[in-house]
Amino acid sequence: GYDHWKGQVLNSDELHELYEGLKLNKVNRYDYVLTGYTRDTSFLAMVVDIVQELKQQNSNLVYVCDPVMGDKWNGEGSMYVPKDLLPVYRDKVVPVADIITPNQFEAELLTGRKIYTEKEALEVMDMLHAMGPETVVITSSDLQAPLGNDYLIALGSHRKTKADGTKMTQRIRVESPKVDAVFVGTGDLFAAMLLAWTHKHPNNLKVACEKTVSAMQHVLQRTIESAKAQAGEGNKPNSAQLELRMVQSKKDIENPEIIVKATVL
Repeated sequence: GYDHWKGQVLNSDELHELYEGLKLNKVNRYDYVLTGYTRDTSFLAMVVDIVQELKQQNSNLVYVCDPVMGDKWNGEGSMYVPKDLLPVYRDKVVPVADIITPNQFEAELLTGRKIYTEKEALEVMDMLHAMGPETVVITSSDLQAPLGNDYLIALGSHRKTKADGTKMTQRIRVESPKVDAVFVGTGDLFAAMLLAWTHKHPNNLKVACEKTVSAMQHVLQRTIESAKAQAGEGNKPNSAQLELRMVQSKKDIENPEIIVKATVL
């Protein structure tokens, strides 16, 4: 969200070196791995290698992948990472992920299918399940919300294989009020909250998504109120003022009052 940024970008060799350090100290047993924004194909491929190795250490490890590639503005989708990341996500990363959180544009990129209706979105989520992940959440979409234009639709799908080998799929729709501002980091917060709440409610995607989206709403509402107060009457808040009020929302993150309900489809 800022005009300028400084610092270094970790490359795959440096990531590998850090991981080797963890291994040498025998601290390479994890319950969760979460990945988000990445710009480099070799780095992403290294993440896949590490996740596969960690899953050998702990077969119950859950890998949550936010396949950050792009978004839609005014109905037009565009990528803000190099295009050569798409085949790596599609062919290598998604197959080892347990939970993925693409937005609508990213779900379309991964499956090569456009989404115009909720039915098509559900079909795309089925295609994503077939690639590997048990849980797929399309975090935001430009689908028409039943509650009206002031609401944003997210869709979730959880596919479980029962003991007798049959597959069961739970699908939900969440409609949350739109907040009139451009925030940065909402996707990261969503993926992190979903990791936490699916851990607490592993077999109830409805509750996990209600808590995730409700916590998001609390954070965004607090952020926009604070940003407007700082900017002053009639002024547009800047990037610094629109920084997500995470610390101030600690209680809402830990125990969100459910203000957004999910519909089981």
